[in-house]
Amino acid sequence: MKKFIYGILSVAMASMLMLGCGGDGGKKTAAPAAPADKKVVVKVGATPVPHAELLNFVKPQLAKEGVDLQVIEFTDYVKPNLSLSDKELDANFFQHIPFLEKTCQERNLKLVVLDKIHIEPMGCYSKKYKDIKSLPNGAKVAIPNDPTNGGRSLMLLEAAGLLKLKDGKGITATPNDLAANPKNLKIIEVESATLPRALDDTDLAVINSNFAMEAKLNPVKDSLFIEKDSPYANVIAVRTGDEKRPELLKLAKALKTPEVKKFIQDKYKGAVVPAF
Repeated sequence: MKKFIYGILSVAMASMLMLGCGGDGGKKTAAPAAPADKKVVVKVGATPVPHAELLNFVKPQLAKEGVDLQVIEFTDYVKPNLSLSDKELDANFFQHIPFLEKTCQERNLKLVVLDKIHIEPMGCYSKKYKDIKSLPNGAKVAIPNDPTNGGRSLMLLEAAGLLKLKDGKGITATPNDLAANPKNLKIIEVESATLPRALDDTDLAVINSNFAMEAKLNPVKDSLFIEKDSPYANVIAVRTGDEKRPELLKLAKALKTPEVKKFIQDKYKGAVVPAF
């Protein structure tokens, strides 16, 4: 009798063990399928033209390489660097090197250049005059009020023969650094993004090409005077230490292909120049 009871118990325990280890008649339950590899999200802050346009152009190619590029547009020159420093972005694309260096110095930001992409020549525009030499005495001239672009605009006005800067003054020059102002120009410092609108109230405005193009101005055709061989390449900026992140290197590489060069040349026709 005891052997009979022990036999029944043994069979029951064996059945329970089989159920606990996969059951279903001893067949193992298939492990759930591993989730498909997800794309790496890369958030890049950019001003609309041409930066966001270039990023959106390479977005499909990056998707094929496992990068989900998300373009966040800004209309000013302050927030993109702050957002990058605060880790709200993975990179930004809107500025040249002197501006980046000056901003990092003033705001104690640890950002670096990942790569140079293109150059946007700065130009002088007017709704009242067709020739920069016809600018009258006492003319109102609007220039950018942000770091380095103000000095850059004064250097352009000097190259146009409208004024002369003190020796040794260049990219960091301000309206207080004029050695000569023969036409007694009234220099007005204005936020860069609003310079196209300032054309209604001034005789001349010195405008970055990205803001000029947003205002439907053609830097090549509409400017009275434009930078030649500008050294101010626009760059991709990242946080210090992120220079070797694979997804960011893919971004830089995607923006420097023959296809991007042709896109720049065909779309902007000299208003934006490849730096590669």
